[in-house]
Amino acid sequence: QLKQNTRRTLSPGSLPEPVVVPASMFAPERGSGEDPSGDECFEDGEDTNGESADRLDLSSKLVLVSPTGEQYDSLLRNLRERIDEGCGETIYVVGMGSDGGDYGLDEKDMEASVATVRSLCEQVEADLIFLRERTETAGKIQDYLIRRRVGEQDFLEVRVAVVGNVDAGKSTLLGVLTHGELDNGRGFARQKLFRHKHEMESGRTSSVGNDILGFDQEGQVVNKPDSHGGGLDWTKICEKSSKVITFIDLAGHEKYLKTTVFGMTGHLPDFCMLMVGSNAGIVGMTKEHLGLALALNVPVFVVVTKIDMCPANILQETLKLLQRLLKSPGCRKIPVLVQNKDDVIVTASNFSSERMCPIFQISNVTGENMDLLKMFLNLLSSRTNFNNDEPAEFQIDDTYSVPGVGTVVSGTTLRGLIRLNDTLLLGPDPLGAFIPIAVKSIHRKRMPVREVRGGQTASFALKKIKRSSIRKGMVMVSPKLMPQATWEFEAEILVLHHPTTISPRYQAMVHCGSIRQTATILTMNRDCLRTGDKASVHFRFIKTPEYLHCEQKLVFREGRTKAVGTVTKPSVFICWISAQIRASATPAGVPPRRGVKHRGSALPADGCFE
Repeated sequence: QLKQNTRRTLSPGSLPEPVVVPASMFAPERGSGEDPSGDECFEDGEDTNGESADRLDLSSKLVLVSPTGEQYDSLLRNLRERIDEGCGETIYVVGMGSDGGDYGLDEKDMEASVATVRSLCEQVEADLIFLRERTETAGKIQDYLIRRRVGEQDFLEVRVAVVGNVDAGKSTLLGVLTHGELDNGRGFARQKLFRHKHEMESGRTSSVGNDILGFDQEGQVVNKPDSHGGGLDWTKICEKSSKVITFIDLAGHEKYLKTTVFGMTGHLPDFCMLMVGSNAGIVGMTKEHLGLALALNVPVFVVVTKIDMCPANILQETLKLLQRLLKSPGCRKIPVLVQNKDDVIVTASNFSSERMCPIFQISNVTGENMDLLKMFLNLLSSRTNFNNDEPAEFQIDDTYSVPGVGTVVSGTTLRGLIRLNDTLLLGPDPLGAFIPIAVKSIHRKRMPVREVRGGQTASFALKKIKRSSIRKGMVMVSPKLMPQATWEFEAEILVLHHPTTISPRYQAMVHCGSIRQTATILTMNRDCLRTGDKASVHFRFIKTPEYLHCEQKLVFREGRTKAVGTVTKPSVFICWISAQIRASATPAGVPPRRGVKHRGSALPADGCFE
């Protein structure tokens, strides 16, 4: 229905030429019974998060006024499903049915309906937060955010990658959002985010930075910088927050592209915030970063910055180019200009469809429209559901050596539940082996916790292991998975760009999750590959084996060559060398070479057999 609805609203002649689609065009027509989310709504609460509905006697807008016992149970069951599928929250619309009747309720029916919804929220241990009220033909309609209550040491987490060309204002915007102070137009706000001296001197991010923005149950920002040093106390923010937005600040300069690709693949963002400078327009790496987000199926929203210093005609030209880019055949997005709070609610409700692309116009100096962006971030919900009953898997994207603590690894929990003092398998090492390791302590956003679940980022302190024996790309998995290392794998790839042709024995860098290693093409089902070609390709890592599984997304790059794909078949290799030979034959971090004898022990060609 979303596709049909948008096709109708975007028909020739219905869209003013220079203007981006207004968000109001995605509101349902009066009495049409259509749901802008693309799924049928149920009862009186419209299904704005795309959840399926039990239509048994629940299609009327009056069902919440005085529901029967059976209807109440159905409403409760549906609400639980919606909250689970929305990863802890959902947007609920009161006064809108799906039976084709007029929208709206009178004052008395609205009070009774809201009381019923509040009762449902108490049953599922969730808070009811008022968003907006609007008037329709038959009365009023109200929108509410329903958010599940979390424990004192728990919070909902949404990861947002921040990308865009150099000098688009990425770090400055994050400094303004997280520290609550406007910029002075000379780089004041971004100084609080930089990690290195050369970043402060040049004003350009060269590493993957992280910062957080906390929201309480009412949707208010809880970030309060220290009055003396201006730093943020992450522990206090997390204790006060029911939802935390983690910003992954990525580099915009072309020479740091590999760092940006690693941030997009290794940190598993839920959403991508594409920054465009209104005065410079779509230049440099903007299209590159947008293409990377599209290849990884990450929903994108756009923030146009520096509108305080940009002439109106230049701003309109930038919006026109942006609209043309987003609607182009390779992108196929629906650009929506966000101008008020109603637009924010409509776009946030429909953003999970991945086709909609909200556009915000903000100024870091005057703070214009910053409240709309914060409201939108508060309404975003995590895209992926995780099952705590699955065997645990954690991917490592950084390592540290902390005095008095020992070796610490940070990364993302991909699935399952990891508790304090659990024993997991860490690997693969250079010979493909996994070693048991105990989790000594767990931190989330610098706050000590007793467990982490799938989809959450965390840091683990590990017992009895040196930092030098751990690298980015390794995993910690449950022994139930019986993990095996992979030297070779098959993948379906699409070549986005290559100056000439790709043939067997071609080498390039493979990014797959937190894995970043050069791989060689051994064979493929075509003689050669050019720009736009698809093929099934057999790869081999050149340095160390890795842990892979099917359906993982990968990015394949080398110079100006870029390809994306999906792992279809990891070739499992089993290490045959005993622990004693492994300890004496190969120094840590050095892979076995072909045909080289190590202290009297001849290794096979790969050090492993299939």
